[in-house]
Amino acid sequence: MVSLKDYENGDTAWCPGCGNFGILQAVKKALVKVNLEPHQVLMVSGIGQAAKLPHYLKCNLFNGLHGRTLPVATGAKIVNPKLTVIAVGGDGDGYSEGGNHFIHAIRRNIDITYLVHDNQIYGLTKGQASATSAEGFVTKTTPMGAFSKPLNPIALAISQGISFVGRGFSGDIEHLSTLITEAIENRGFSLVDILQPCVTFNNVNTYQWYRKRVYKLDNSYDPKDRNAAFQKAQEWGERIPIGKIYAQDRLTYIEHDPEIERNPIIEQKHNPENFNKILDDFKI
Repeated sequence: MVSLKDYENGDTAWCPGCGNFGILQAVKKALVKVNLEPHQVLMVSGIGQAAKLPHYLKCNLFNGLHGRTLPVATGAKIVNPKLTVIAVGGDGDGYSEGGNHFIHAIRRNIDITYLVHDNQIYGLTKGQASATSAEGFVTKTTPMGAFSKPLNPIALAISQGISFVGRGFSGDIEHLSTLITEAIENRGFSLVDILQPCVTFNNVNTYQWYRKRVYKLDNSYDPKDRNAAFQKAQEWGERIPIGKIYAQDRLTYIEHDPEIERNPIIEQKHNPENFNKILDDFKI
């Protein structure tokens, strides 16, 4: 049986009290719940404090460029369909630099899970406004307050026909781990937008601020109702829903091309000399 110890991997470098600690614990719990061995999991991340999370897990890891997490995760899943692929990033990495990849990953319905640590600010680069920063939010790059309307990732995901979208709160580890478990088990592209307090650069959206506002969706809510999901996606301010907000059955990218699974690239024989021939074509 898999245990939490199987995923332990060294000390962290986050600020004391950072919301990322709760997310890390929730991810470990979720991986244990779905009974995945570390070698069965690939974590893909880009740049940022959120992108450090896979460094603190014992599993396969690819750490790439800022905003380019999803293309790598997509390629890995296509090459090895049996691999459980989890992409990790922040709101800056995922919704700002990586916003275009986010939209097209939803369209393709790649069977991967995307965890976005949404602290509404850039943490690693010292506190600039991000795509989800509220209007009027004062930062180093917006000293007079942000004037751009914040991106609503939940509503955007629903509008593009996402397979699964949920919102979690890093201050509620048990609820978040259950949500991540559902996302991993879902067939298709799954987004979990995680409300994550930044104790250093965001003095507005604190643990206390969220705890006064978040509420859990109960069994009376139907996540298959797209219109209801859109309404929940618009709730922000005095009340913020967390849980599975929308889910639907869709053919995945690989199901559209079953040959990918029948004859996966990872199991095909490769001749290294073929790569040299390709390089030769580019010689002047």
